[in-house]
Amino acid sequence: MENDKGQVVDLYVPRKCSASNRLIKAKDHGSVQISIAKVDENGRAVAGENHVYALCGFVRAMGESDDSMNRLCQRDGLVKSVWNAQR
Repeated sequence: MENDKGQVVDLYVPRKCSASNRLIKAKDHGSVQISIAKVDENGRAVAGENHVYALCGFVRAMGESDDSMNRLCQRDGLVKSVWNAQR
């Protein structure tokens, strides 16, 4: 919820899982949030720039977190050719 000035005034703002788009509830103690820093061509971290991924406990319990991270990182251009969909 926002006030008239556009500031967030809620005490709790729920997050969504980056892989499954599920809401991460307050009692989901199996969820994680991973920040991957952007680096320049010399391998040094660019100050203040990173990609943030949140994974819910459901995805982690199924053992799909590694596959989900590969898919998300490839989508954002952080890695190349590590994930391909097969049916």
